Amino acid sequence: MKALAASLGDPAGIGPELLCEAWAARHEASLAPFFVVGGEHLLAAAAARRGVDTPIVPIADPADAADVFTRGLPVLGDEDGEYFPGEPNASGARLALASLTRAAALTAEGKAAGIVTGPISKALLAEVGFTFPGQTEFVADACGVTAEDAVMMLAGPQLRTVPLTVHCALAEVPGRLTTDLIVRRGRIVASALARDFGLERPRLAFAALNPHAGEGGKFGDEEQRVIAPAIEALRAEGIDATGPHPADAMFAPHERGGYDVALCMYHDQALIPLKALDFDNGVNVTLGLPIIRTSPDHGTAFGIAGKRIANPGATIAAIRMASDCAARRARLS
Repeated sequence: MKALAASLGDPAGIGPELLCEAWAARHEASLAPFFVVGGEHLLAAAAARRGVDTPIVPIADPADAADVFTRGLPVLGDEDGEYFPGEPNASGARLALASLTRAAALTAEGKAAGIVTGPISKALLAEVGFTFPGQTEFVADACGVTAEDAVMMLAGPQLRTVPLTVHCALAEVPGRLTTDLIVRRGRIVASALARDFGLERPRLAFAALNPHAGEGGKFGDEEQRVIAPAIEALRAEGIDATGPHPADAMFAPHERGGYDVALCMYHDQALIPLKALDFDNGVNVTLGLPIIRTSPDHGTAFGIAGKRIANPGATIAAIRMASDCAARRARLS
């Protein structure tokens, strides 16, 4: 199998040091080969600052990554910069964008098995010309997929969640939720869990929007008017869909065993339980793409960058999950 491509993320954040840490842990974590796009000298400085023995090996072609992975972290390309952890700037944002752009293009062209994206600062990227709400939409666009068909899933050892609306004000959520949106995204989730995660008939549990699932219309009617019809439509297609479930109870330990993924109505409804349970091992996966894309489910953490305290668990989990999903696709092709 081809190696995975990894983008640097913001070089002032924890992304570079955790990529070095992941390579150093490759044996105990059973990681497949991956290469980083750009940042050869920056990564060497990050490894030294972190105190990990991670030799950097420049490569000229993604196909070389697997061969050199045993002796060092492969790095492709000449894009580079200075390592100033905790001091984000426009130069670093441009490097992050260049790394993301090339890594996405290489993966879309089939030269990498998948892409693992490092954490970025959306505000800083916007200052250097980034026009997307986030990396999910950027990678989707690089693959020719509309943002509506790129579905964010957060996955950890104990839970998988999908926010059906993502980066918008909470006040906008009821207006954005439609039966068609829920059905469309439910189909994508069911198909991706079967293809990429090996779940033959995935169980989808839908959260309610309102307290107590609306209490029969007392606290809102979205459950009856929008969500329940979507669930019925998915069931009619043979998808195992249940709900709408009161969100305050569906993440309890005795409830989580009854489904494979919780589809939530808004961002924090999905991310709060995932981060409470699996913060150091959470992975952001984009479903509905022709490629595999994962990312550690944490931000740049500028405040702790370069201090040797950032936990590499989510980065390692993102690399492993991308590799596992890519291997399943390869077996099916």
